[in-house]
Amino acid sequence: MNPGEVQRTPWIVGVSGASGTPYAAAVLRALLAAGESVDLVVSRASRLTLLDETGISFRDAHWRHDLREWLARGADGKPGTFDVDVSGVRHWSAGDLAAGPSSGSYPVKGMLIVPASTACVAGVALGLSKDLLQRSASVTLKERRPLVVAVRETPLDGRTLRHLVALDDAGASVVPASPAFYAGATHIQDLVDFVAGRVLDAAGVGHDLYRRWRGDLGGARPTT
Repeated sequence: MNPGEVQRTPWIVGVSGASGTPYAAAVLRALLAAGESVDLVVSRASRLTLLDETGISFRDAHWRHDLREWLARGADGKPGTFDVDVSGVRHWSAGDLAAGPSSGSYPVKGMLIVPASTACVAGVALGLSKDLLQRSASVTLKERRPLVVAVRETPLDGRTLRHLVALDDAGASVVPASPAFYAGATHIQDLVDFVAGRVLDAAGVGHDLYRRWRGDLGGARPTT
């Protein structure tokens, strides 16, 4: 932080090991575009997914470079699609259980887990706190702050469904990573942005990621 700069209360963004790293990238870009600060926690499993889906290695020692490369990439995998300033991001290692977000006295606006794997959902629902991501989510719930869980799995078995109900009962917003088509998507990025937009809607963060429904049937169809 530069001298004289006002420190903003951040959102925690947790990235778990489920497929769907473009969803996390879209949420992060939109938060930064909205002027929000971000505390980022990238789980160990999600680093394998990120490497598999993008070819990018996310390294603690080089996280700014790796994050910038990740967020610049489009959902179609094309590098350099977006120009992103990551100065509003603070990174915490997933193994650092002494990190700021591990305590309820650390001020944050809330937490977004995107994408959320079924293992992550179970860990948060059961209060396991096995890493900083799960611990931060448990703290978010106990402090009655907004928690948005963008679960990305199909099909869902009974155990996961019960865990999701438990999270809903605890006050979390469960947002399945299910793109809609009424917004007139013509590119994979549009479908990713719709899910990211719904995550941000649940958190109350403004954005312009997708065309909202206005009650006009066929309004998203291209005109010729």
